[in-house]
Amino acid sequence: MNPCTSGTLAVPGARIHFEVRGEGPLLLLVAGGNSDAAVFKRLAAFLAADHRVITYDPRGNSRSALDGPPAEQRIEEHADDASRLLDHLAGPAEPAEVFGSCSGGLVALELAVRDPDRVRRTVAHEPPALTVLPDARDHLALVDEVGETFRRAGPAPALRVLRALYGGAPAPTLPEAHDNTAFFLAHVLRPATRFVPDLAALAAVAQRVALAGGRDSRTHVVHRPAVVLAERLGGQMALFPGGHTGYARRPGAFARRLVEVLAALPGAVTEPGTVTVPGTAAVPGAVAGAGGERWRER
Repeated sequence: MNPCTSGTLAVPGARIHFEVRGEGPLLLLVAGGNSDAAVFKRLAAFLAADHRVITYDPRGNSRSALDGPPAEQRIEEHADDASRLLDHLAGPAEPAEVFGSCSGGLVALELAVRDPDRVRRTVAHEPPALTVLPDARDHLALVDEVGETFRRAGPAPALRVLRALYGGAPAPTLPEAHDNTAFFLAHVLRPATRFVPDLAALAAVAQRVALAGGRDSRTHVVHRPAVVLAERLGGQMALFPGGHTGYARRPGAFARRLVEVLAALPGAVTEPGTVTVPGTAAVPGAVAGAGGERWRER
Protein backbone atom coordinates (compact mmCIF):
# COMPACT_ATOMS: atom_id res chain seq x y z
CA MET A 1 0.00 0.00 0.00
CA ASN A 2 1.34 3.42 -0.94
CA PRO A 3 1.58 5.81 2.02
CA CYS A 4 -0.41 9.03 1.96
CA THR A 5 1.10 12.36 2.95
CA SER A 6 -1.08 15.40 3.53
CA GLY A 7 -0.70 19.12 3.98
CA THR A 8 -2.37 22.49 3.68
CA LEU A 9 -1.73 25.22 1.11
CA ALA A 10 -2.76 28.81 1.78
CA VAL A 11 -4.38 30.40 -1.27
CA PRO A 12 -6.25 33.70 -1.57
CA GLY A 13 -9.41 33.31 0.50
CA ALA A 14 -8.90 29.73 1.67
CA ARG A 15 -6.60 27.01 2.97
CA ILE A 16 -6.56 23.93 0.73
CA HIS A 17 -6.17 20.47 2.28
CA PHE A 18 -4.30 18.10 -0.07
CA GLU A 19 -3.08 14.50 -0.10
CA VAL A 20 -0.31 12.86 -2.14
CA ARG A 21 0.19 9.16 -2.85
CA GLY A 22 2.66 7.18 -4.93
CA GLU A 23 5.43 8.03 -7.37
CA GLY A 24 5.55 8.40 -11.13
CA PRO A 25 3.73 10.61 -13.65
CA LEU A 26 1.77 13.37 -11.93
CA LEU A 27 -2.00 12.86 -11.86
CA LEU A 28 -4.34 15.39 -10.25
CA LEU A 29 -7.84 14.22 -9.26
CA VAL A 30 -10.38 17.04 -8.89
CA ALA A 31 -13.50 16.36 -6.84
CA GLY A 32 -16.72 18.20 -7.54
CA GLY A 33 -20.02 19.16 -5.98
CA ASN A 34 -20.06 18.50 -2.26
CA SER A 35 -17.18 16.00 -2.48
CA ASP A 36 -13.61 16.07 -1.21
CA ALA A 37 -10.39 14.05 -1.34
CA ALA A 38 -11.98 11.20 0.61
CA VAL A 39 -14.16 10.16 -2.34
CA PHE A 40 -11.02 9.36 -4.35
CA LYS A 41 -9.26 7.37 -1.62
CA ARG A 42 -9.76 3.92 -3.15
CA LEU A 43 -9.30 5.14 -6.73
CA ALA A 44 -6.06 6.88 -5.74
CA ALA A 45 -4.80 3.69 -4.08
CA PHE A 46 -5.05 1.88 -7.41
CA LEU A 47 -3.52 4.72 -9.41
CA ALA A 48 -0.67 5.30 -6.94
CA ALA A 49 0.87 1.98 -7.98
CA ASP A 50 2.72 3.92 -10.68
CA HIS A 51 1.52 7.54 -10.45
CA ARG A 52 2.07 10.40 -8.10
CA VAL A 53 -1.58 11.09 -7.29
CA ILE A 54 -2.73 14.41 -5.84
CA THR A 55 -6.19 14.77 -4.32
CA TYR A 56 -7.61 17.69 -2.38
CA ASP A 57 -10.72 19.16 -0.78
CA PRO A 58 -12.11 21.99 -2.96
CA ARG A 59 -12.32 25.33 -1.18
CA GLY A 60 -15.24 25.49 1.22
CA ASN A 61 -15.56 21.70 1.43
CA SER A 62 -14.51 19.63 4.43
CA ARG A 63 -10.95 20.49 5.50
CA SER A 64 -10.40 23.35 3.00
CA ALA A 65 -11.74 26.17 5.12
CA LEU A 66 -12.60 29.58 3.73
CA ASP A 67 -10.93 32.61 5.29
CA GLY A 68 -14.17 34.60 5.32
CA PRO A 69 -17.91 34.16 4.93
CA PRO A 70 -19.00 31.79 2.14
CA ALA A 71 -19.79 33.23 -1.28
CA GLU A 72 -20.83 31.93 -4.68
CA GLN A 73 -18.12 29.60 -5.91
CA ARG A 74 -16.57 30.31 -9.31
CA ILE A 75 -15.05 27.60 -11.49
CA GLU A 76 -12.29 30.04 -12.44
CA GLU A 77 -11.31 30.48 -8.79
CA HIS A 78 -11.29 26.74 -8.22
CA ALA A 79 -9.01 26.38 -11.26
CA ASP A 80 -6.72 28.97 -9.67
CA ASP A 81 -6.57 26.78 -6.56
CA ALA A 82 -5.70 23.67 -8.58
CA SER A 83 -3.01 25.52 -10.51
CA ARG A 84 -1.45 26.84 -7.30
CA LEU A 85 -1.53 23.34 -5.84
CA LEU A 86 0.38 21.99 -8.84
CA ASP A 87 2.90 24.83 -8.49
CA HIS A 88 3.34 24.01 -4.81
CA LEU A 89 3.75 20.26 -5.19
CA ALA A 90 5.44 19.94 -8.57
CA GLY A 91 6.43 23.29 -10.03
CA PRO A 92 5.51 24.72 -13.43
CA ALA A 93 7.90 22.54 -15.45
CA GLU A 94 6.54 19.12 -14.48
CA PRO A 95 3.80 17.87 -16.81
CA ALA A 96 0.54 16.73 -15.29
CA GLU A 97 -2.53 14.78 -16.24
CA VAL A 98 -5.85 15.84 -14.77
CA PHE A 99 -9.07 13.98 -14.04
CA GLY A 100 -12.12 15.83 -12.76
CA SER A 101 -15.67 14.68 -12.10
CA CYS A 102 -18.88 16.70 -11.85
CA SER A 103 -17.96 20.35 -11.20
CA GLY A 104 -14.39 19.07 -10.85
CA GLY A 105 -14.69 18.18 -14.54
CA LEU A 106 -15.37 21.85 -15.28
CA VAL A 107 -12.26 22.77 -13.29
CA ALA A 108 -10.28 20.22 -15.30
CA LEU A 109 -11.47 21.74 -18.59
CA GLU A 110 -10.58 25.23 -17.37
CA LEU A 111 -7.08 24.03 -16.44
CA ALA A 112 -6.67 22.41 -19.85
CA VAL A 113 -7.15 25.70 -21.70
CA ARG A 114 -5.29 27.86 -19.19
CA ASP A 115 -2.04 25.93 -19.02
CA PRO A 116 -1.65 23.58 -21.98
CA ASP A 117 2.13 23.42 -21.55
CA ARG A 118 1.75 21.80 -18.13
CA VAL A 119 -1.63 20.06 -18.34
CA ARG A 120 -0.85 17.53 -21.03
CA ARG A 121 -3.94 15.31 -20.82
CA THR A 122 -7.40 15.86 -19.36
CA VAL A 123 -10.39 13.63 -18.65
CA ALA A 124 -13.60 15.46 -17.70
CA HIS A 125 -16.19 13.05 -16.30
CA GLU A 126 -19.80 14.27 -16.50
CA PRO A 127 -19.09 18.01 -16.14
CA PRO A 128 -22.50 19.63 -15.43
CA ALA A 129 -22.26 22.37 -18.06
CA LEU A 130 -26.03 22.56 -18.52
CA THR A 131 -25.62 25.73 -20.60
CA VAL A 132 -24.52 23.68 -23.62
CA LEU A 133 -27.75 21.66 -23.77
CA PRO A 134 -30.47 22.58 -26.27
CA ASP A 135 -33.02 22.49 -23.42
CA ALA A 136 -30.72 24.33 -21.01
CA ARG A 137 -33.44 26.74 -19.89
CA ASP A 138 -35.56 23.95 -18.44
CA HIS A 139 -32.70 22.38 -16.51
CA LEU A 140 -31.38 25.70 -15.21
CA ALA A 141 -34.90 26.48 -14.01
CA LEU A 142 -34.81 23.20 -12.09
CA VAL A 143 -31.51 24.23 -10.49
CA ASP A 144 -33.13 27.51 -9.43
CA GLU A 145 -35.99 25.51 -7.92
CA VAL A 146 -33.46 23.44 -5.97
CA GLY A 147 -31.96 26.62 -4.54
CA GLU A 148 -35.32 28.10 -3.66
CA THR A 149 -36.40 24.87 -1.98
CA PHE A 150 -33.18 24.78 0.03
CA ARG A 151 -33.66 28.31 1.28
CA ARG A 152 -37.29 27.64 2.18
CA ALA A 153 -37.24 24.09 3.49
CA GLY A 154 -33.64 22.91 3.92
CA PRO A 155 -31.34 20.31 2.35
CA ALA A 156 -33.49 17.17 2.29
CA PRO A 157 -36.39 18.62 0.24
CA ALA A 158 -33.90 20.38 -2.06
CA LEU A 159 -32.09 17.12 -2.75
CA ARG A 160 -35.40 15.50 -3.68
CA VAL A 161 -35.88 18.17 -6.35
CA LEU A 162 -32.30 17.64 -7.53
CA ARG A 163 -33.05 13.98 -8.27
CA ALA A 164 -34.36 14.97 -11.71
CA LEU A 165 -30.76 15.48 -12.86
CA TYR A 166 -29.92 11.91 -11.82
CA GLY A 167 -32.74 10.09 -13.55
CA GLY A 168 -35.12 10.48 -10.62
CA ALA A 169 -32.92 8.53 -8.21
CA PRO A 170 -31.44 10.06 -5.06
CA ALA A 171 -28.11 11.78 -5.62
CA PRO A 172 -25.40 9.21 -4.87
CA THR A 173 -24.01 9.21 -1.35
CA LEU A 174 -20.23 9.31 -1.06
CA PRO A 175 -17.64 8.91 1.72
CA GLU A 176 -16.84 12.61 2.14
CA ALA A 177 -14.76 13.62 5.14
CA HIS A 178 -17.60 15.96 6.16
CA ASP A 179 -21.15 16.68 5.03
CA ASN A 180 -20.90 19.62 2.63
CA THR A 181 -24.48 19.46 1.36
CA ALA A 182 -25.60 22.85 2.64
CA PHE A 183 -22.54 24.63 1.21
CA PHE A 184 -23.04 22.85 -2.12
CA LEU A 185 -26.71 23.78 -2.39
CA ALA A 186 -26.16 27.38 -1.33
CA HIS A 187 -22.92 28.27 -3.11
CA VAL A 188 -21.77 25.63 -5.65
CA LEU A 189 -24.66 24.10 -7.60
CA ARG A 190 -25.99 27.21 -9.34
CA PRO A 191 -22.69 28.74 -10.54
CA ALA A 192 -21.33 25.36 -11.63
CA THR A 193 -24.34 24.50 -13.77
CA ARG A 194 -24.27 27.99 -15.32
CA PHE A 195 -20.58 27.86 -16.19
CA VAL A 196 -20.02 28.34 -19.93
CA PRO A 197 -16.99 26.42 -21.23
CA ASP A 198 -14.78 28.30 -23.69
CA LEU A 199 -15.38 26.10 -26.74
CA ALA A 200 -12.95 28.01 -28.96
CA ALA A 201 -10.15 27.59 -26.43
CA LEU A 202 -11.07 23.94 -25.86
CA ALA A 203 -10.97 23.30 -29.60
CA ALA A 204 -7.29 24.27 -29.58
CA VAL A 205 -6.49 21.47 -27.11
CA ALA A 206 -9.28 19.06 -28.08
CA GLN A 207 -6.93 16.23 -29.06
CA ARG A 208 -5.65 16.15 -25.49
CA VAL A 209 -9.07 16.27 -23.81
CA ALA A 210 -11.42 13.33 -23.31
CA LEU A 211 -15.05 13.89 -22.32
CA ALA A 212 -16.33 11.00 -20.27
CA GLY A 213 -19.40 9.63 -18.54
CA GLY A 214 -20.73 6.61 -16.73
CA ARG A 215 -22.21 3.65 -18.56
CA ASP A 216 -24.97 3.46 -15.96
CA SER A 217 -25.88 7.17 -16.15
CA ARG A 218 -26.28 7.54 -19.92
CA THR A 219 -29.97 8.44 -19.58
CA HIS A 220 -29.38 11.05 -16.87
CA VAL A 221 -29.34 14.80 -17.49
CA VAL A 222 -26.00 15.08 -15.71
CA HIS A 223 -24.44 12.85 -18.40
CA ARG A 224 -25.62 14.85 -21.40
CA PRO A 225 -23.30 17.91 -21.33
CA ALA A 226 -20.27 15.68 -21.85
CA VAL A 227 -21.93 14.16 -24.93
CA VAL A 228 -22.65 17.60 -26.39
CA LEU A 229 -19.15 18.88 -25.62
CA ALA A 230 -17.57 15.81 -27.21
CA GLU A 231 -19.64 16.34 -30.36
CA ARG A 232 -18.77 20.04 -30.56
CA LEU A 233 -15.08 19.32 -30.11
CA GLY A 234 -15.12 16.60 -32.76
CA GLY A 235 -14.41 13.73 -30.40
CA GLN A 236 -16.17 10.75 -28.89
CA MET A 237 -17.39 10.02 -25.40
CA ALA A 238 -15.28 7.72 -23.25
CA LEU A 239 -17.59 5.53 -21.19
CA PHE A 240 -16.49 4.51 -17.70
CA PRO A 241 -17.68 1.82 -15.29
CA GLY A 242 -20.61 2.74 -13.07
CA GLY A 243 -22.59 5.94 -13.06
CA HIS A 244 -21.92 9.50 -11.96
CA THR A 245 -19.81 8.26 -9.04
CA GLY A 246 -18.24 5.16 -10.56
CA TYR A 247 -14.82 6.26 -9.30
CA ALA A 248 -15.99 5.61 -5.72
CA ARG A 249 -18.18 2.57 -6.31
CA ARG A 250 -15.98 0.65 -8.78
CA PRO A 251 -12.51 2.11 -8.16
CA GLY A 252 -10.44 -0.74 -9.59
CA ALA A 253 -12.25 -0.94 -12.91
CA PHE A 254 -12.49 2.85 -13.03
CA ALA A 255 -8.73 3.23 -12.47
CA ARG A 256 -7.98 0.79 -15.25
CA ARG A 257 -10.27 2.65 -17.63
CA LEU A 258 -8.89 6.06 -16.64
CA VAL A 259 -5.29 5.15 -17.37
CA GLU A 260 -6.37 3.43 -20.58
CA VAL A 261 -8.10 6.63 -21.75
CA LEU A 262 -5.17 8.85 -20.72
CA ALA A 263 -2.68 6.59 -22.48
CA ALA A 264 -4.73 6.75 -25.69
CA LEU A 265 -4.49 10.55 -25.89
CA PRO A 266 -1.64 11.87 -28.09
CA GLY A 267 1.73 12.17 -26.36
CA ALA A 268 0.43 10.83 -23.06
CA VAL A 269 2.54 11.16 -19.93
CA THR A 270 1.06 7.93 -18.58
CA GLU A 271 2.96 4.82 -19.61
CA PRO A 272 0.90 1.81 -20.69
CA GLY A 273 1.03 -1.12 -18.30
CA THR A 274 -1.33 -3.79 -17.05
CA VAL A 275 -3.83 -3.88 -14.25
CA THR A 276 -5.74 -6.93 -13.15
CA VAL A 277 -9.12 -6.26 -11.60
CA PRO A 278 -11.11 -9.17 -10.18
CA GLY A 279 -13.55 -10.52 -12.72
CA THR A 280 -11.87 -8.85 -15.70
CA ALA A 281 -9.02 -9.61 -18.07
CA ALA A 282 -5.83 -7.59 -18.06
CA VAL A 283 -5.81 -5.00 -20.84
CA PRO A 284 -3.06 -2.89 -22.40
CA GLY A 285 -2.78 0.75 -21.41
CA ALA A 286 -3.66 0.46 -17.76
CA VAL A 287 -1.85 0.75 -14.48
CA ALA A 288 0.21 -2.06 -13.00
CA GLY A 289 0.10 -3.07 -9.38
CA ALA A 290 3.40 -2.83 -7.48
CA GLY A 291 5.38 -6.01 -7.99
CA GLY A 292 2.53 -7.55 -9.98
CA GLU A 293 0.33 -7.51 -6.90
CA ARG A 294 -3.30 -8.10 -7.68
CA TRP A 295 -5.38 -5.22 -6.37
CA ARG A 296 -8.75 -6.12 -4.96
CA GLU A 297 -11.77 -3.88 -4.64
CA ARG A 298 -13.09 -3.81 -1.09
